[in-house]
Amino acid sequence: MTAPLPAPTAAQRLDRLPISRFHVVTLIAVSFAYFFEFADINTFAVTAPRLIKLWGVTVNQVAYVTSTSFVGMFLGSIVAGALADRIGRRRALTGTTVFFGLFSLASVFSWDVVSLGVCRFLTSAGLAAMTVVAVIYLSEIFPAARRGKFQAYAIAIGICGTPATNLIAAAVVPLSDWSWRLVYLWGALGLVFVVFVGRIKESPRWLESRGEHDRAEAVLADIETTVAAQTGPLPPVAAAAQDVGPMAEDNRGGRPWRLLLRRRYLLPTLLLCVLWVTQTIGFFGYSSWAPTLLAKQGFSVENSIFYVALTTIGAPLGCLLAAAVTDRFERKWVIAVFGAVIGVCGLLYGLTFDPVLIVVFGFLVNLVERGYTALAYAYSPELFDTRTRSLGTGISYGVGRLSNAAGPLIIAALYTGSGYLSVFVFIAATWFVGAIAVAVFGPRTRARRPAPDTVASTASA
Repeated sequence: MTAPLPAPTAAQRLDRLPISRFHVVTLIAVSFAYFFEFADINTFAVTAPRLIKLWGVTVNQVAYVTSTSFVGMFLGSIVAGALADRIGRRRALTGTTVFFGLFSLASVFSWDVVSLGVCRFLTSAGLAAMTVVAVIYLSEIFPAARRGKFQAYAIAIGICGTPATNLIAAAVVPLSDWSWRLVYLWGALGLVFVVFVGRIKESPRWLESRGEHDRAEAVLADIETTVAAQTGPLPPVAAAAQDVGPMAEDNRGGRPWRLLLRRRYLLPTLLLCVLWVTQTIGFFGYSSWAPTLLAKQGFSVENSIFYVALTTIGAPLGCLLAAAVTDRFERKWVIAVFGAVIGVCGLLYGLTFDPVLIVVFGFLVNLVERGYTALAYAYSPELFDTRTRSLGTGISYGVGRLSNAAGPLIIAALYTGSGYLSVFVFIAATWFVGAIAVAVFGPRTRARRPAPDTVASTASA
C-alpha cells in the first residue's frame, strides 16, 4: 500500500503562484517603507556640514554621532530578528517603521549635538530593524524563482529616497539657520506606512514554522483566492520545487539561538557577517563622509551636498541592474564582481578633485553598490530555513552595522593622520575583502531555486 503524500508546505504553495496584483501591492507597501528608510538614513550626513558652522560641531563629534548610530543599528537588527519570530513578520514590519518615523520626528526638535545624537541612535535602531524584517518578509512571500528580482525592485523604488533627501537638503539647508530641521521632518514621513497595514498579509511560512497550521491555512487560502481572482486558475502545487540545501527546513528541535551554532547555520552566518561588515564600512564610509570631506577640501557646503546628490541618482539604476541579473546568474559570483568594481570606482573617486570626475565616479559607486546591496538582501535569507532566517539575517546584518561604530573613528583618524586619499584607499580595501570572501566561501543558491522560465511556463499552463 502506497503511503499518502505529505501535505504541501506553505513554501510550495506560495512558490507556484504567478505574480499578481497581490504581489504588486505587497511590493509597493514594502518599497514605501524602504523609501523612507533610505530617505532617513543619511539625514545626519547631509546636515552635518551645516551643523559644523551653526553649532561648532567638530569632525570627531560627527564621527561619534555616526558611530553611535551604528550601535543603534546593531541593537535594532538583533531585536528585529527576535521580534519578527515572536510577533510575526507583518506586525514587526509595521512596528519598526513607526518606531524610526517617530524618532526622526523627534530629531526635528533637537537643541544640540548630544540630543540629536540620541535621536539618531534610536532612529537608526528602527531603520535597521525595519530593513531586517522587510528582507525576510519579501523572501517568504514572493515565489522562490522571482524573489531576487522583486527584492531588487523594492530596493530600486526605496533607494530613490536617498537622492530625494539629498536634493531636498541641497535646497532647504542653506535657506536659514533652522531649515536643516526640515530634512528630519521629511524622514519622519515613514509614519504614513500605517495606511498599508490592512493590505499586507502575515507570512504563512512563519505561521507554519510555529505550528499554527490553522492560521497558516487561512492566510494561504486567502492569498490563493485573491491571486486566482486576479490571474485565473492556479497551477498545481506539485509543480513547485521544494527548498533544498540551507533553505530546507530543519525538523530537528531546538531554539533558533542553538540552531545557529550548528555547522550548517554557523558558517553561512559568519560569511554573511563578513559580507555585511565590509558592505557597511564601504558604503557608509563613502556616503556618510563624502559631503563633509568635500567641504573640508575646500568645496562649499552647497556644492559638496549638490555633488553627492547628483552621484546618488545612479542608485535606483543599480537596483534595476541587479533585478536584471539576480535570478539569471549565480548570486555569489555577481556579488563578488560588483564588490570588486565598487572598490575600483571608489578609489578613483578619491584620486580626483575635478567636479565632473567626482560626479562620474561617485555615480558609478552608487550604481554598482546599490546593485550589490539588492543582491545581498536576496542572498542573505536564502542561506537559512524559516526558523533560523529571522535571527540569522538579523545577527549578520546587525554585526555589519555594529562594525561601523568603529568605521567612522577609523576614517576620522585616517583623515587626520594621513589625509583625504587614505580614506578612500581604506574604503576600497573593504570592498575587495568582501568580494573575495563571497567568491571563495559563499554557498551557491541558484540550484536551489526553480528556474524563472519554468515557473512562468507552469503559471501559464
